Amino acid sequence: MKKFHIKKGDTVIVNAGNDKGKTGKVLEVLRDKDRVIVEGVNMVSKHTKPNPKAPQGGIIKQEAAIHISNVNLVDAAGKATKVGYRMEGEKKVRYAKTTGEEIK
Repeated sequence: MKKFHIKKGDTVIVNAGNDKGKTGKVLEVLRDKDRVIVEGVNMVSKHTKPNPKAPQGGIIKQEAAIHISNVNLVDAAGKATKVGYRMEGEKKVRYAKTTGEEIK
């Protein structure tokens, strides 16, 4: 299984593509496809038939996956950062390379 520097719930900034500069929370990480789904980024229109969730059917907007190489983690200052790992006692923690702060 692949390991990525971005996890579900992280705040990321898009650094390439039509949504460059937008930030959002990671909703899902698709490890097998090297992609992430970010809240409010890469919105697509999907045509749906009537179903219990959408009784009228019609066109709904939803997030599409974006390649993981096109996003960076956001540090406390709101800037893009790389992720580092260090040991604190017996625990391995992620930290922002720009500020050195631990990523929760």
